[in-house]
Amino acid sequence: MMAAQKLKHLIDQLPKVRGTLTADIPIARLTWFRVGGNAEILFEPADQEDLQAFLQALPQEIDVTVLGGASNLIIRDGGIAGVTIKLGRPFSKIDIDRSTVIAGAAAMDITVSRKARDCGVGDLEFLSGIPGSIGGAVRMNAGAYEAEIKDVLLTATAIDRRGQLQTVNASDLGFTYRHSEAPEDWIFISATLQGIQEKSEAIAARMDEIALARESSQPLRERTGGSTFKNPKGQKAWQLIDSAGCRGMQRGGAQVSNTHCNFLINTGSATAADLEGLGEEVRRRVKNETGIQLEWEIKRIGVLPIVGGTS
Repeated sequence: MMAAQKLKHLIDQLPKVRGTLTADIPIARLTWFRVGGNAEILFEPADQEDLQAFLQALPQEIDVTVLGGASNLIIRDGGIAGVTIKLGRPFSKIDIDRSTVIAGAAAMDITVSRKARDCGVGDLEFLSGIPGSIGGAVRMNAGAYEAEIKDVLLTATAIDRRGQLQTVNASDLGFTYRHSEAPEDWIFISATLQGIQEKSEAIAARMDEIALARESSQPLRERTGGSTFKNPKGQKAWQLIDSAGCRGMQRGGAQVSNTHCNFLINTGSATAADLEGLGEEVRRRVKNETGIQLEWEIKRIGVLPIVGGTS
């Protein structure tokens, strides 16, 4: 009863929207790992103006969390408090003018690379090797196959926590390896990317090479979240994990992939706690074996579940 009252009270504080607001909704289905608790409130805005108006009217004390493609993400079993914002189809438009690509933040990386290929725009084929969406790629400077989003980004547009529009150049975002200095409260809504005009056949050939490389080296048909840990400078995370004897290691329904040991997989019954706990055990063993502390690349968000209780 108390939980229901809390949800009702939160909903009563929220501004009216043209999109959808849903209370206490399971969101594991939205993630690649398929784990995690409920979102207290899920907001799917109708368009940019709907999102801006909502944030402008939303009380500042209410927490806001943004879900992108939810590929490189573990949502903890206690769920997400406050408002979780999920950008959908209205934010997935892709426009191409010669060699310039304007992609909505919800557009999947692989979809952008394929449309660019079809329009004869090269230099974006590396996106086909990155699971997730353009907004997340900008947020974390995603990269693969010797290229990163910072190499092709011209400008990015975001909405801040107060509902104000922010448009910045790539140089303003302080990109480093798998990191940007973008303010935490920014919600990216689009990015302008610069490619080169090239024959579609040549672009397609490179994308085929990437697809074959991924197929042979990554557990693509498993419930996974991409690379778990960042590569330490001058090192490969998977090699460190392998040398520490972690390949195939399990905790509950979570397992270190035998195919690529910088991938965690949900074998079917994993909880978020299984995955995060296994990752922490990998970090501990690598540190003991090599002296190197691995950094998480996968983001972990949400509330840790309450274990036990008081009588």
